[in-house]
Amino acid sequence: MTARDNEGAAAPQTARKRGRPTAAERAQRRDEILDAAVRLFVAGGFEQVTLDDIAARAHVTKRTIYAYVGDRTEIFLAAVERLRERALEQPVREDGLVDLAAKIVFALHGDEAVGLHRLMITEAHRFPDLARRFYDDGPRGYVAALADRLTPPDPETAEALFALLLGEPHRRRLLGLAPAPTRQAAAAHARSAVGRLVRPVPPEGPAA
Repeated sequence: MTARDNEGAAAPQTARKRGRPTAAERAQRRDEILDAAVRLFVAGGFEQVTLDDIAARAHVTKRTIYAYVGDRTEIFLAAVERLRERALEQPVREDGLVDLAAKIVFALHGDEAVGLHRLMITEAHRFPDLARRFYDDGPRGYVAALADRLTPPDPETAEALFALLLGEPHRRRLLGLAPAPTRQAAAAHARSAVGRLVRPVPPEGPAA
């Protein structure tokens, strides 16, 4: 074959070696593991679910689960922490108590939070340390965030406000008697709770 014959011939393709996953890829993989675990925990209970079950549902190895999250307890607590972080990470207005309260209502009345709460109520007597860590990583974190939005910061008032943000609507959610609220309904619930306990809150104006 002459040099002319080679003109225009495609260069041989070199297989691209996959490097270490990016931060975004690692975050996505971790979320996939937690999503799989939450579905299994809610459907089958904490004690019944094994790492093999989670690995199969997430299409990963157990070694990957340990590398990204940890053991079964750490997976459960990571799901609780992720829920709290997602609720609290969104920016709020400068005077953001009502905004924050609305985000908490929407998150904790959602399907994932309600499923984890039901599970913890069922398993608490068998796993008291897990229950304590669930409380520390979940409710206590929300109360602390609310306290920081009060002037001056007031943990006792924040705890009372957190109780109002859940209240009977949350009990009905736990019992399967009500659907998850819309964001608009969650905001109305939050305004009512803050108005009763902390200060009057004007009704939300019409959307721009």
